[in-house]
Amino acid sequence: MRVFVTGATGFIGSAVVPELIGAGHEVVGLARSDDGAAALKEAGAEVFRGSLDDPEGLARAADGADGVIHLAFVHDFVDFDAAGATDLRAIEAMGAALAGSDRPLVVTSGTAIAPAGRLVTEADAPAPGTHRTPSEEAAVALAERGVRGSVVRLAPSVHGPGDRGFVPHLIRIAREKGVVAQVGDGANRWPGVHRLDAARLFRLVLEQAPAGTRWHAAADEGVPFREIAEVIGRHLDMPVVSVSPERAGEHFGFLGRFAGVDNPTSSAATRERLGWRPTGPGLLADLDQGHYFEWTSTVEPIK
Repeated sequence: MRVFVTGATGFIGSAVVPELIGAGHEVVGLARSDDGAAALKEAGAEVFRGSLDDPEGLARAADGADGVIHLAFVHDFVDFDAAGATDLRAIEAMGAALAGSDRPLVVTSGTAIAPAGRLVTEADAPAPGTHRTPSEEAAVALAERGVRGSVVRLAPSVHGPGDRGFVPHLIRIAREKGVVAQVGDGANRWPGVHRLDAARLFRLVLEQAPAGTRWHAAADEGVPFREIAEVIGRHLDMPVVSVSPERAGEHFGFLGRFAGVDNPTSSAATRERLGWRPTGPGLLADLDQGHYFEWTSTVEPIK
């Protein structure tokens, strides 16, 4: 299968590309820069120069492919609505190019947009009003247009060496503040998945998923946030303190809206129907290996 991958040079995309090539697929990766193009060529992929701001270009690339994995996203924590609108335009453009072909379009979302505070399953629709909800709904609706649209929801922590997501910023904030914080008693739960396990799931969904389906990249069903804080505290030799929900934004900055989220997530249906078997270390075990603490001092704050 000839697969067009957006976000192909990112943390997850750079694992998806070799996963696809190793399974015998040809990969065409979206690249915005010369460095990105060089990385794709080195990985054995073809290069399509463009960006999410060029829906016509994305449509051309999708039209020339047997399937699409859409990983790219503008991680603008100041203007979520604008980022979501850009994502939706990209999905609509690529979906239109694939209409009537029964080719797959795998769209990326997150487990945290489903209802909070209870175990989330693949059968749950996203909560209204989140920035990813329109994208999920558009992907699922493509089934009516003859596209095998599906959604992979990523856990809040997709972890592994090179992670630039939430956990490195928790470590950066702890270094800046001199304490490791949790919201309230830290009982809220974060699911997690290793980067390589997530990459394998994207391939399985591309190859097997029926139209209009949702899948969960969650190997850890729900790690209590206080346990994450405790591992960070142990490695940094810092105390773990509690902050109130009202002060979460003040302490964590952009992470304030995520630090207290309770998002236990099941991947039982994903494992059963696709044969997905996570093999990487869990989030706490990965943190305890120590690699997060060797380089995260270089992580820049997100404004």
